Amino acid sequence: MWKKSFVMATALALGVNGQAVWAADPSHPTVVELYQSQGCSSCPPADLVLNALADRADVLALSFAVTYWDQLGWKDTFAQPAFTRRQWEYAKAGGRGEVATPQMIVNGRGVLVGNRRPDVDAAIARYDRGPSGPTITLDGGAATVGAGRGSATLWLVRFDPRTIAVPIRAVENGGRTIPHRDIVRSLVALGHWNGRSSRFILPSAPSGLAGALLLQEGTGGPIVASRRL
Repeated sequence: MWKKSFVMATALALGVNGQAVWAADPSHPTVVELYQSQGCSSCPPADLVLNALADRADVLALSFAVTYWDQLGWKDTFAQPAFTRRQWEYAKAGGRGEVATPQMIVNGRGVLVGNRRPDVDAAIARYDRGPSGPTITLDGGAATVGAGRGSATLWLVRFDPRTIAVPIRAVENGGRTIPHRDIVRSLVALGHWNGRSSRFILPSAPSGLAGALLLQEGTGGPIVASRRL
């Protein structure tokens, strides 16, 4: 069962030998956010695509579990209202009146369903940030965002890098076991960057969780820089 989806067509960037060209750099990975729910029967193919992307050093794959399927009889084990709000912020910023699952958002710019790997690979190539954006450097328990243009919010995301297989016992996916990777457990705004070099203190990391920093314009705007912790 699908909720209404919004698809942005993309074209795959090819090299001289017909192979895919990945423009992203591991030092500032392309951020791929998947909005999904364990209660959505259309989501498992997109989950598998994101799970495969989690192995790429030049991609920061993040799985956000949303809450609006919970009312149908199966409460997603990872869903948080904050993640639903984030998806709605993207929708409002993009002039869309509804949200959908599954839905992938690439670097805060490109929107697609995310259940077909060729489409996702094309979006990663198309919406690469290139060398633009400020640098994010780490120093002990702090991060410094270098000088640049514009203003943005610095987000700290904590996620579970393990593969977690979740048995579903009700609604559309009842009887299936769905593997998840890079499930987001928290997303916290560390502060505002105004174009000047700024230092942000990093909270201590919970045991077992990986982390990353996202520098994002506005509410639901483009991600202009990112960094794994």
